[in-house]
Amino acid sequence: MRILKYRKTDGRRLGAGRHARKAERQSLHVRRGDTVQVLRGDDKGATGKVLKVFTKTGRVLVEGVNIVKKHRRARRPEEQSGIIEMPAPIAASNVMLLDPKTGFPTRTRTRVDADGTKERVSVKSGESIAVTR
Repeated sequence: MRILKYRKTDGRRLGAGRHARKAERQSLHVRRGDTVQVLRGDDKGATGKVLKVFTKTGRVLVEGVNIVKKHRRARRPEEQSGIIEMPAPIAASNVMLLDPKTGFPTRTRTRVDADGTKERVSVKSGESIAVTR
């Protein structure tokens, strides 16, 4: 029979490194409210507004893109159950921000103004991209 022993942890929690890696968040090139175009996948060429950004998984939820059917059960007696269609998240690397001036996909740069505020700038047109809340 094996003798049970506690593992040595050197003063740190077991699995602390794994949890730290899981909690990491990615900085993405798109934000909520941006208008983006899909570059890859079934909805290639579709444009839509970013509804939500998942920084832990590096995915974005785009309005009208990657529509899936969800089987929803009624939780209350007056609620209707059935199959509803909803957007599912797609990888942020598969979308590109649309230039506000030309309407074509563009990369972004950051520019620091004279007063010290940062703003996103379109690479193609040089136009600043307004922050939508």
